[in-house]
Amino acid sequence: MKKLVQVVGLAACISFSASAQAPAELRVALVIGNAAYASAPLANPLNDARAMGEALKGMGFSVVEVRDAKKAEIEQAITQVREQLKDRRGIGLLYYAGHGVQLDWRNYMVPVDAKLANAQDVRQQAIDVQQVVDAFRSAGTRTNILVLDACRDNPFGASGSGKGLAQMDAPPGTFLAFATAPGNVAEDGDAKAGNSLYTRHLVKEMQQPQARIEDVFKRVRLQVRRGSEGRQVPWESTSLEDDFSFDPKAASRGRERPSLETVESRLQREVQHWDRIKASARAEDFYAFLQEHPSGLVSEQAQFRLDQLQKQQVAARPGAQGVVALAAGANRYQLGDELVFDVIDGYSGEVRRVTQRVTHADAQRVEINGGEEVMDQMGTVIKNRRGVKDPGYLMVPADLAVGKRWQSAFINRMNPNSKGSTNYYEFRVVALEEVTVPAGTFKAFRIERSGEARPPGQPSVFMDGTMWVDPATMMMVRNDISYRGPGARESMRLVRMTRGPRPGP
Repeated sequence: MKKLVQVVGLAACISFSASAQAPAELRVALVIGNAAYASAPLANPLNDARAMGEALKGMGFSVVEVRDAKKAEIEQAITQVREQLKDRRGIGLLYYAGHGVQLDWRNYMVPVDAKLANAQDVRQQAIDVQQVVDAFRSAGTRTNILVLDACRDNPFGASGSGKGLAQMDAPPGTFLAFATAPGNVAEDGDAKAGNSLYTRHLVKEMQQPQARIEDVFKRVRLQVRRGSEGRQVPWESTSLEDDFSFDPKAASRGRERPSLETVESRLQREVQHWDRIKASARAEDFYAFLQEHPSGLVSEQAQFRLDQLQKQQVAARPGAQGVVALAAGANRYQLGDELVFDVIDGYSGEVRRVTQRVTHADAQRVEINGGEEVMDQMGTVIKNRRGVKDPGYLMVPADLAVGKRWQSAFINRMNPNSKGSTNYYEFRVVALEEVTVPAGTFKAFRIERSGEARPPGQPSVFMDGTMWVDPATMMMVRNDISYRGPGARESMRLVRMTRGPRPGP
């Protein structure tokens, strides 16, 4: 205990370091570790900040370090980082370990000299995370990364502040990462552990050669979830347009659609692995699959299956717009569900009505209209009137958040002996907004998608589309499709949704 008191009692200090292994792009990080709170000291933020700072220096970042800092010292460090980044089109990064609080859907870092008794104290004595974002943006950064290992429970009793941190959508050009889901708390870890569970895995994963930032944080999420037995599940939001890697040898690059030949090769490797485990009842099989394929073509199906087998222990909290999403891994379809759509021809305006009634539903298989269409519980289409899809056409993934991207690829065959067409689609959630259809007005995620299909011996057909998904049910309420060139255009709009009886808690 005496040793711990000596550690958390260290005076605040600010230091600057430039790495000898500097990449072509300017990289500057602000690393803050606050532990020595008078009323609620923490065990690991100083160790976490030290480990993160050293890792970042080795990856080409100039690091401004702040430890056990008062408000004025944090603000001084923010100014220092802004000046280093100014007009250089560089990479700005914030890592914060310590206490954090939310107030009115804004997130605050808590200096060690803060005495928070009410909401006004939070605004005056804590540091709004948006202040760092604004500093990066005023400096003209190209990419911003914010990592907040600050989701501990609020010990200050500040009136009006909620549990954990508030959900934020990443501003343009930003990657935002929380140590656990919004509205939940993360584990600091004890002094013996040396680091928090989140930072320990993050420092390891970010040093993997050539790893894309999305893959780094997806692997961290998996390992923290497994290590905490589902009590802590990290969360991210991104608006990055380019691929970024912490590896200084891997320069940032734009995203390009892979060729269908590349897709087929990737799909073959992943499906071989997927076919071996997809019927498994062992969560470890899906952890291993996602560790190997964090952003793969079948990764969302694996994530959903993991959520079915091992329920997350974090609570779903409403965001600023009051939306609460369907629980991860919950069955989306139940016997007796019925969805009625109007399908509007984009050229003639002709309307036809389509009814989809669930006639069979278990944990892994859903049949529509007596087997005319077959899906899994996530809604991945395995069979419809256009053929059998292997491994399935995924449109709505395991979870949704603004900025999320995913892919779906499959081979479509009209009969088992045909070669089949290769299909590849890319999706991105661009907004949470109101959409009105005949069934009513929904607060729904707007998802943009584009794709390519190549029938055997024929040129590719390209498709663009927009769909809106209701997060409360994870059901599509509107779907607009257009094929480039002289192809079909149609809009599918929900008329009525009838839900079959759901099992009790």
